[in-house]
Amino acid sequence: MNAPEKIALPDTQALPDLRRTPIQKVGIKGLRYPVALRTAAGDVQHTVAEFAMYVGLAHDVKGTHMSRFVEILEATSGPLDIRELHGLQARMLERLGADTGRIEISFPYFIRKSAPVSGVTSLLDYQARLTAETRADGSTGITLALTAPVTSLCPCSKKISDYGAHNQRSHITITADIVGEMTLEELALVAEEEASCEVFGLLKRPDEKWVTERAYDNPKFVEDLVRDIALRMKRDPRVGKFAVSSENFESIHNHSAYAEVEGVGAALPD
Repeated sequence: MNAPEKIALPDTQALPDLRRTPIQKVGIKGLRYPVALRTAAGDVQHTVAEFAMYVGLAHDVKGTHMSRFVEILEATSGPLDIRELHGLQARMLERLGADTGRIEISFPYFIRKSAPVSGVTSLLDYQARLTAETRADGSTGITLALTAPVTSLCPCSKKISDYGAHNQRSHITITADIVGEMTLEELALVAEEEASCEVFGLLKRPDEKWVTERAYDNPKFVEDLVRDIALRMKRDPRVGKFAVSSENFESIHNHSAYAEVEGVGAALPD
């Protein structure tokens, strides 16, 4: 059988645009794609990520090449880390012929933890996001974000109760523009160290006793959580702009308590 004859098809998106209106972000979002991640220990973790990939479009160009975004992912083979994220961003800009652009990668991330007394290990899941953005001045910034589940115990409840105190599971989200190297594991550790207590995937009875008493001895309001973490971010020389939020899923109310702090780390002048 003869191969079908190749026919030149019109490329409408390559036509000029006369409206003189540049577009700051055009591309694809909501693309789920398998990805390999380089962990802090140097291992490779496989997960499924959701990608958003955008470039800036000049005022005289009608449209971008949407298919090329997926082609870029198809051509990516190495495990993803901060260095490879820079490379992925550079390849996207080159392939699309753009000066500015942004990649957002959101995914579940797993960290293996040891229980505090028994030492049994288990995986705990976090929600993470990596962002690379190239601005009009040609600089590329990297942002890390991690949501960590923790325990918070109410100081007021402890103070007024004859026994016990109500506690809740909280989601702490740290978002940081970084300079140099920083890992998701480091962000998780900061959130867990500043909580009333961290949480674990697997606990034995001696571990349950430990985490219960640890939270009781370390009560914190939602305001305490974000302020204590913000102070650590401010002192970190690798951190530029940052945001810290905590949503406490109240055990005695049918609503959440919430607090958020924005600030600047030691990588930027005050």
